[in-house]
Amino acid sequence: MTTHTTPAASVHVSISGRTDIGLRRPKNEDSFLIEDLGTRERRHAGSGIERMQLGKKGILLVVSDGMGGEKAGEVASALVVEGFARALESAPVGTPPAAQLKHAAAAAHLAVAAEARAHDRRGMGATLTAVFLTGRSAYVAEVGDSRAYLLRAGHLRQLTRDQSVAQALMDAGAIAPGEAKVSPMKDVLLQAMGHDSAVQVALGKLALRDRDCLLLCSDGLTRAVTDEEIRRAVLESAGLDVACRRLIEMANQRGGEDNVTVVLAGVGGDLPASTPSERLSATYEVLESFGEPRGKTDAPIVPAHVKFTP
Repeated sequence: MTTHTTPAASVHVSISGRTDIGLRRPKNEDSFLIEDLGTRERRHAGSGIERMQLGKKGILLVVSDGMGGEKAGEVASALVVEGFARALESAPVGTPPAAQLKHAAAAAHLAVAAEARAHDRRGMGATLTAVFLTGRSAYVAEVGDSRAYLLRAGHLRQLTRDQSVAQALMDAGAIAPGEAKVSPMKDVLLQAMGHDSAVQVALGKLALRDRDCLLLCSDGLTRAVTDEEIRRAVLESAGLDVACRRLIEMANQRGGEDNVTVVLAGVGGDLPASTPSERLSATYEVLESFGEPRGKTDAPIVPAHVKFTP
């Protein structure tokens, strides 16, 4: 009798990432990392497009925006991406992806906190936004306000939610979306890596579709470039690396007030096709939201971590 085995899903990922100091900051406090967790091949700086086959261990994308200025925000962001990746590399086989991400975030958080204590760098901290591609899914983890987006079938959707005072005020109906974009409270984070006793990681799970494009970025991009402009820039560019360059150039043309980091990942292969009728909510599940189940929903907002401004 002849037996047949079902071949493993073949998914490939094309990735480009770039970071830039901008025009006003004395140093670049952003960090990013791209890693094939199976081979442990890493990529820290942009130089074209990397094409990877999605293996059993998965692929990791991480962006971190450091804060602290003289307190070494660039050290904090580097510790976040390194500590997060190292924790995922050593995760026991069979550990659920969401549990891996929570453990990795906790490990990176402790690494930043330990560095701050050891070198008297109180105030040093960083954001964390990570996408973990495994199987036919992408898991999203967030602490702070660096963002992750999905570009699918020509539509750009924000997957993360800023953990800032301005966002919390907008959610409560105290300010309008337009006010939130210009409010000084947009620079005040409710939590950051390396601060407080622990961090509460916001987690989501996305079922991938053929030709999905994931975008991770620091707020140096989203302060200067609108979501619609991001969408058009990616769609109209000849490739992912061209899109990364174009988005950074746009941010710098509008003053270059902050460091800016962009990572783009396009997926394809043995995946379902997207359809116009399929809603994002049908493929994206919020696993854990920031602020839940901590306390009451009407608890006062406590400003926690102000981003460095020179």
